[in-house]
Amino acid sequence: MKCTFVDVAPDSDFSIHNLPYGIFTTASLPNRQVGVAIGNHVLCMSALAKTGLFSEINGLDTSVFDSPQLNEYMSLNRTIWRSVRQSLQQFLCNDTHTVRKQINVDDVAVPIKKVRMHMPAKIGDYTDFYASREHATNVGVMFRGKDNALMPNWTHLPVGYHGRASSVVVSGTPLRRPNGQRRPNPDSPPVFGPSTRLDYELEMAFFVGPGNSLGTPLSVDEAEDRIFGVVLMNDWSARDIQAWEYVPLGPFLGKSFGTTVSPWVVTMDALEPFRVMQPEQDPEPLPYLQCSSADKRGGFDINLNVHIKPYESNEYFALTRSNLKYMYWSLRQQLAHHTVNGCNMRPGDLCGTGTISGLTEESFGSMLELSWSGKNPIKLGSSEISRTFVEDNDTVRLTGYCQGEGYRVGFGECTGTILPAVDLGL
Repeated sequence: MKCTFVDVAPDSDFSIHNLPYGIFTTASLPNRQVGVAIGNHVLCMSALAKTGLFSEINGLDTSVFDSPQLNEYMSLNRTIWRSVRQSLQQFLCNDTHTVRKQINVDDVAVPIKKVRMHMPAKIGDYTDFYASREHATNVGVMFRGKDNALMPNWTHLPVGYHGRASSVVVSGTPLRRPNGQRRPNPDSPPVFGPSTRLDYELEMAFFVGPGNSLGTPLSVDEAEDRIFGVVLMNDWSARDIQAWEYVPLGPFLGKSFGTTVSPWVVTMDALEPFRVMQPEQDPEPLPYLQCSSADKRGGFDINLNVHIKPYESNEYFALTRSNLKYMYWSLRQQLAHHTVNGCNMRPGDLCGTGTISGLTEESFGSMLELSWSGKNPIKLGSSEISRTFVEDNDTVRLTGYCQGEGYRVGFGECTGTILPAVDLGL
């Protein structure tokens, strides 16, 4: 399959096999538009809909492409999403397509360098899981010792907590270093001020599609088709604030100051060729967390990278090379567990995976792990610069992609800069 509508480089994140969704504006299109990325262009879905490209798709009201968010489109179903995807691929690859004969590229597409990206959906609720065994083990070893690294429940259920949807921001949005209570000296009272142990967390997150009714759980098999797509996510963490506050109810101010997501939502159909077996689960999960379908592959082979641009430099330095396939609890298990008590999920709800770490040091998905709680400074490349945690005016960039034969399915960038804390004069 080859796109002939616009040029697409072999290493482009946005190949014909991807076609991710996002919300964009331009100088000439100031109202938010539903877009699909292809190569170095963004297709305007409302303009394409007006050509009649999607007119034969049963159940699709193309007015969903006039919405300033993706929630309405997310609320449909995988059959419709797949039909739209197929229509787009046929249009982009076939020079003799009926619609292709009627239009020029400029009629339905804009160069990606001219767009401004926005939050892809209005997030009603946001949940963050803790689904990487390696990350949970590393953190447990640091704070509880090797013999008690994992809590007794960890291998039995996907641990999660409810986050703050209002402070989830799109890539490129700067965030302030949070103020809060911390207790650097365990023998002294807590102090108040800016966090001194600010960290990134390499995560991915999925947007919920149609969801479920209150009181009606989703099975693991049903959950698969209720996930619209996936983004990169940096769930920033103020480790010192979190360490002091989290007992007994979990993270609060140490997390709620900001979470950054990438603007392009990669659909589950685009990820389908990159399915892999997830790590062996021992003990065997309870029946409601087991998959009964023929395809037992719950993982995805997605290469993940983190780079940092320290304030002292204009250069990005590598920090993390990881992969979603390391994650112990799958996306569909996370969603099934979330609903098993009858909790209703809604279109546009966001669920994060938790930090994704592997077995090797280079695959650790946070500076907490890379510096082993600040004990080992991280040398940045061949420079004289080092870090234990993120400093003011540092920029952190997450990227990710699946590698096919001669093409990629990528996620673009998830980038954020940390600004100095607000001086409260206290």
